Formats: sequence, structure tokens, C-alpha cells
Amino acid sequence: MIEQKFLKDEYSLEFIKALEENNLELLRKIPKSDLHNHFVLGGNRDYIYKKTGYKIDCITKPLASMAEMHKWNGEYIGERFNSSEMRKLLIEATFYQAKMDGVKILEIGEDVWGLGEFFNNDIVELVETFEEINERIAPDIELRLQIGLSRHCPIDYLQDCLKNFWGRKEFYSIDLYGDELAQPIENFKPIYERAKEEGLRLKAHIGEWGTANDVMEGVKILKLDEVQHGINAVDSDEVIDYLRENNIRLNITPSSNVLLGRVSDMKEHPIKKLYRSGIDVTVNSDDILIFDSDVSKEYMRLYKAGCLNAKELDDIRINGIRNK
Repeated sequence: MIEQKFLKDEYSLEFIKALEENNLELLRKIPKSDLHNHFVLGGNRDYIYKKTGYKIDCITKPLASMAEMHKWNGEYIGERFNSSEMRKLLIEATFYQAKMDGVKILEIGEDVWGLGEFFNNDIVELVETFEEINERIAPDIELRLQIGLSRHCPIDYLQDCLKNFWGRKEFYSIDLYGDELAQPIENFKPIYERAKEEGLRLKAHIGEWGTANDVMEGVKILKLDEVQHGINAVDSDEVIDYLRENNIRLNITPSSNVLLGRVSDMKEHPIKKLYRSGIDVTVNSDDILIFDSDVSKEYMRLYKAGCLNAKELDDIRINGIRNK
């Protein structure tokens, strides 16, 4: 275990008190970040229900397969939100959720294919939509706008879509997600080289399904700054040392890891060893509508499971809202 010098801020005592007293309402008032949120599934279910009458139930026990997740998506999302108007409603719901949960830094964005599907192929409309909703619903939240890439898309297609995004200084980061085995990560190297030139923070989903070695190789090949998930790095001391020495952040989503069957037990979630080994980790929501996983609940679940203590979780919280 690395000797830890705990970060503190003016909210630390309240945060620790909220955990110790199982006070979720107080916990929601304390500033935190959400750096791994897929906005289509990251919103507030009550907000969506009041606006549409659609009731969206979360899952309550681990899924047996990804087919079950696809079935859930078909039942609750499907074609219901496949329009410009409904896409914007989902963005609203995400900002509303973040506001009520005390999130002060929210990193979300649109898939590159969504530009043509929902925003008339107009990058200005896309950017202004996020910014207007941010200002209208949650002006105190810092929006870090992200460019989203699917591993399932051909590289030529992604590069063509990205022509609309390059040069737009409103974007903070780029992220690659989807099936980790869809195609070799090397295929995305030219895109990430350009993204680095554009000054974007480089992120990718690796190591939720892939191995510890996949995490290290992905970081090296794409020159990543952050990894979404990365939990299987826990299986290799060499990879842990590499991530720590190179200051690679892991944006971890505990409940989704458990409910997708990637982690068997919250008490022994890999975040414990990764954090105590000196890795830069953050706690995030992933897909709130599926996993009932808003950030405050994630901190509370980790604490109640005995995975990390209150001081450690406060240290992670403060680290997440510091600029890197």
C-alpha cells in the first residue's frame, strides 16, 4: 500500500459525516465530478417520466449476458428517443440529474455519428445545444464536452465524421467505447494522433472486458491520458506500476462493473487495490438509467460495502474535481 497524504477541502467533514450517517441527501450537496457518463443513459428517470410518461426501470441484479442488456435497451430506450427533440431531452435529463447530485464537473458528449442523425450535420447546433442546456438547467456545472467514437465503426467513416469536429475548441476530450474486441486498438492510432494535435484529452474504454496487458498496450498505443474502467489492471503489478508512474487516470464505475458481472463483490472491487497502490482513480456513474448509479450512490455503496473508508473516498472525490 502506498503511503497516502489525504486531500481535504471545506466539504471534507460533511462528506465523511454523510457517509458515516448513511445520509444520501447530505452527500448530494457536496461537490463531486462525473467523468464517465454516457448521457443517453445518464439522466434522471423522474425527469424523463414527467416529460414523456415513459417509465424506465433500472436493473437490480447482475446480468447473465450482454444480450440481457440489449434486451433492456430495446424495452426502455429503443426507438423512443431516436429523434432530435428526444435526444435533447436526454441531454436535459443528464444535466438535471447531475445538478441534483451535486456534480460540479460533468464530462459528456455526442457520438460523431449523432451529428448527422440529430443535429442536421451542423456542429454549431450540436455545441450550442449542450451549452444552452448547461446554462439553462445547471449553470454552476462545468461542462467538459467530449467527442465519442464507437469501436464498431469503420475507421474511414469515423475520420470522415471527425472533419466536422476538428478545430472546435469547445471540445475537451475524445473517448473510444464499445466492444473492446470489435477491432484492434491500433486501428485508431491515426485518429488519436490527430486528437492530440488538437489539444484534446485522450481517453478510451479499456480493461473492463480486456486484460491488464490490454490496458497498458492501449495507453501506449493511443498515448492515453485516462482510461474509462481499466479495472483489470488490478491483475498485474507491472501494469499498476506503469499507470502510477505515468499518472494515468482510471475513471471507474463500480455499480456497472458489478451488475455487468465484471466484478463479483463490491467489497473487493478493484478500485480498492488500485487506489491503495497509488493509481489516480475517480468514481463515476456510467449509465444511471440502467444501473441506478448516480455518483453519490456510488460513494455510499463503496463505503457501506467496506471497500474503502470515508477518508479515502473523500480523497478520491477531491481528486476528481481538481483540474489536471
